[in-house]
Amino acid sequence: MAATDDTVADDDALFVLTAVLLTPAQFPSVLGDDYVAACAALGLEPYAEGYGLVLGQDSAGARWTVVVEDVSLVAVAIASWDCGMEYDLSPDDRSVVCALPGWPLALAVSAPGVPEPHDPLPGPDDEGPAPLTPPDTEVWGAPQRRLGADEIALQWASWREQMDDETAFERSEEPGPDGAAPAGEAPEAPAGEAPGTEAPAGEPSAGEARSTAEPAASGQHPGVRRALAAARAYVGSPPPPGRIRSAFAPGGARTLRADGPGWSLVARTDDIAFVLLDEEPGEIIPVGRGPELPGLLKSLDELAVRPS
Repeated sequence: MAATDDTVADDDALFVLTAVLLTPAQFPSVLGDDYVAACAALGLEPYAEGYGLVLGQDSAGARWTVVVEDVSLVAVAIASWDCGMEYDLSPDDRSVVCALPGWPLALAVSAPGVPEPHDPLPGPDDEGPAPLTPPDTEVWGAPQRRLGADEIALQWASWREQMDDETAFERSEEPGPDGAAPAGEAPEAPAGEAPGTEAPAGEPSAGEARSTAEPAASGQHPGVRRALAAARAYVGSPPPPGRIRSAFAPGGARTLRADGPGWSLVARTDDIAFVLLDEEPGEIIPVGRGPELPGLLKSLDELAVRPS
């Protein structure tokens, strides 16, 4: 695929390594809590049709993210690759919106026969954007929280198997007038380690149960309470596109992803939910179904953007 002549030298080719969609229903969560924020992170207008992001290297090995308008072509390429089929992704130059230096995601592959991946060297008069970089997995923040939620959605069965009858779940309903947990509800919730993080020395490793430091009197982690309240507020006041997304799940259920300032929620409409918080680095907090969660998940699913 030829790169645009205002970003890469004429006749210089882009060796395509992978591609991702940037649409209201499917976008790299690392870029933002919703589609509008993800587009803003790349300096793009949030058009309803969306974009395709093609990640590759030029002949000098420099990393480039090429934004194209041909979403269908990129979607076909991704589907083919997912099925183990070869597909030559070569968007027409007329569909190229721009070429951005760097990659927003970490890739473990590189183009053969070219130098190792590196950021393009700026020209003497270059006033373009700084190279895109993947988030640092050694720290915890909003991008890492969203990446963790993505991983749970992708590997739901593995994470769900770690929850059994002995697991204490957070409550999904509002606390009573005195703030106490209803009879039979556990006041504290264990939390696994979020993907991509390491447990501190002496603490359980990834996926093992661990309690949050929530006072027993309240019956619910305050961050979880805020996240569920924000999710309920979405039902009455729909958020920007992509803030709630719905994807296929076995048995006729749906996998829900919802995000907001400081929190991410992953759930199956026929099961429980997991909450990740900026204020709890690496923690995955399970939320039991209870009497209110099924209705909340159903309402969120009705608002969610779905892949076409």
